[in-house]
Formats: sequence, structure tokens, C-alpha cells
Amino acid sequence: MAKKAKAGNEKKGAKVFKTKCSQCHTVEEGGAHKQGPNLYGFFGRQSGQAEGYSYSSANKKSGIQWGDDTLFDYLENPKKYIKGTKMVFAGIKKPQERKDLIAYLKSTCSP
Repeated sequence: MAKKAKAGNEKKGAKVFKTKCSQCHTVEEGGAHKQGPNLYGFFGRQSGQAEGYSYSSANKKSGIQWGDDTLFDYLENPKKYIKGTKMVFAGIKKPQERKDLIAYLKSTCSP
């Protein structure tokens, strides 16, 4: 397997989250759902499981377990990764931006 680019930068990831994700998602424990679900505690959890959020059936039935690899692929093109998702985000094409965002989410959304 080819070696992937360097690890994600949490500080750069915070900037990515702020510009591309925060209009629809929150990350703090007990944070409100917006157009998208609150992301606190989602690492290691199966998709479509945040309490109190109305997911698409495609998301609930996908069986995806959120981790570095699944997030990396999902964030590139959410609609392709989970066909039928209601997430209206085009995706993040740059691999390093996705790694930075994942590093930020891991530290911010983990209990």
C-alpha cells in the first residue's frame, strides 16, 4: 500500500471546520443539531446514531463505522460514499485538508 501524506494538523483542521462545516454542524458535547447532526462522540460510532437527529434511511442503513479511513473517503464525496444521504456538501477534494479536518474532529469530538 502506498504511503499516505503526512498526518493531519489539528489547527489547520479547525479552520477547515469553521469554513466548510460549522454552518451545519456543532462539535461540543451536548451541542445542538443544526442542518446536520452534532458531531460530539461520533468517532467509532455507527453512522446515523446521534440521538435526536433525523437521518436519511440511507445513512442509518449504511452500517459505516466512523474512523479515520471511513471519514477520509466520506469527506471526499459524501453523496457518492452514502448514496441517498441528505448531506448537501460537495466534499473536500484535497487529501491533506481532509486529514487536517479529521485530526481536529478527533480531538474535539472525543469524550
